[in-house]
Amino acid sequence: MEMSLSRRTAAEFLGTFWLVLGGCGSAVLSAAYPRLGIGFLGVAIAFGLSFLTMAYAVGHISGAHFNPAVTLGLIAGGRFPARDLLPYVLAQIAGAIVAAGILYAIASGAAGFTVHAGFASNGYGGRSPGGYSLFASLLAEIVLTFGFVTVVLGATEHGAPRGFAPIAIGLALTVVHLIGIPVTNTSVNPARSTGPALFVGGGALSQLWLFWLAPLAGGMLAGVLYPVLVGPRPSRAVVTSPPVI
Repeated sequence: MEMSLSRRTAAEFLGTFWLVLGGCGSAVLSAAYPRLGIGFLGVAIAFGLSFLTMAYAVGHISGAHFNPAVTLGLIAGGRFPARDLLPYVLAQIAGAIVAAGILYAIASGAAGFTVHAGFASNGYGGRSPGGYSLFASLLAEIVLTFGFVTVVLGATEHGAPRGFAPIAIGLALTVVHLIGIPVTNTSVNPARSTGPALFVGGGALSQLWLFWLAPLAGGMLAGVLYPVLVGPRPSRAVVTSPPVI
């Protein structure tokens, strides 16, 4: 049964909300907690698990994009109708902003908290965790998003094992974060970057352009190249309902 656009965008809002709250929340609240901090590994796992759990919860409703780069990649690959791009992206951004707002309210309850310490925002140069340059950060975000969206396309492809896509995609998101956190704090998702940046302001907002440009470029590149790799398949036709994950 095809879901209405309002239900699908509500699912995208909820899924992106959970992804940002789970992933960025682990970075802000738990990564460097005295003596028991989860570190980069824990944050990477949190992002992967946040996607995996919510994909099983609402993926049958919206397709579990939770990311404008994924939506654009699916459109470029002929797997999703272009007319739904704007509603999906707006829902994803809204979910990320609400999650960042709730995370800010929680984090502010601790003495000494300052949003200017980073608040899980993305950055390059002086705002990169490892001091990586603009070029290195741009390249990393394009390539990591390309790889991630390729996994999304493959895991939801016609003929792929049904019911396992959230696991493959969640693990891919974990790998992406294990690679990218030292470089940019890992975006690969413009909505995820926008939520925290709005609360940090300043440098986070001035550098936000890269975390829209690079993920969207990587996602579109994956969408264009993946059909070339697999050749003509039944799933190449544009669908009006989410892929079965």
